[in-house]
Amino acid sequence: MSFYLAIIGTKDNPLFEHEFGTSKQGGDGVARFREEQRHMNQFIVHSSLDIVEEVQWGTGSMYLKHIDRYTNHYISAFLTAGNIKFLLLSCPDTHSTSSSSARGASSASSARSSAYTSTAFNPTSPAIEEATKNFFLEVYDAWVKTIMNPFYQVNMPVRSPVFKGRVAGAAKKYL
Repeated sequence: MSFYLAIIGTKDNPLFEHEFGTSKQGGDGVARFREEQRHMNQFIVHSSLDIVEEVQWGTGSMYLKHIDRYTNHYISAFLTAGNIKFLLLSCPDTHSTSSSSARGASSASSARSSAYTSTAFNPTSPAIEEATKNFFLEVYDAWVKTIMNPFYQVNMPVRSPVFKGRVAGAAKKYL
C-alpha cells in the first residue's frame, strides 16, 4: 500500500507533500509508486479539492472520510479550522509480488493491517477509517505545533524536518 499526503493551503497551494508506504504486515514504509504514477498524484489530489469544498459545508466534522476515487486511488480528507486541507491518497499495491498477507493471526491489529494489504481494499471499512482518522488527528496535532512558530506565515510551505518526522511517525504508527 502506498500513500501520498498533501497539505493544501487556503489558496489551493501545496504547503507540504510526503510519500510513504505501509508499515503494517511486514511493510517497509517505502512508497511503491511507479515514476509515471508519481507525477499523477498531485493531479489526482488537486482534482478532489472541488469535492472537498462541496462536502465541507454539509458537515460539521473535520474528518471528511473517503471523499473521492480515481481508478484504484482513494482520497480521504481532513479540514482544519483555518481551512487548510489534509488530503491522503491511498493506492493499493496492485503490482506487488510480496505475499505477506498470507500470514495468519487473530489479533485486531493484524486484521486492520491485512485490510491494507489485501487486493480488495475497502476505504470505508471501520478499521481503515479509524486508522486514517487517527493518522489525520496526529498530523493535525503536529501541524498546530508547527504553525504556532512566530516566524510562520499563512500559506507558507512547511519545510521542517521535525514536522516531516512526526508525519512519518504517525504513518508508521497508524497506516
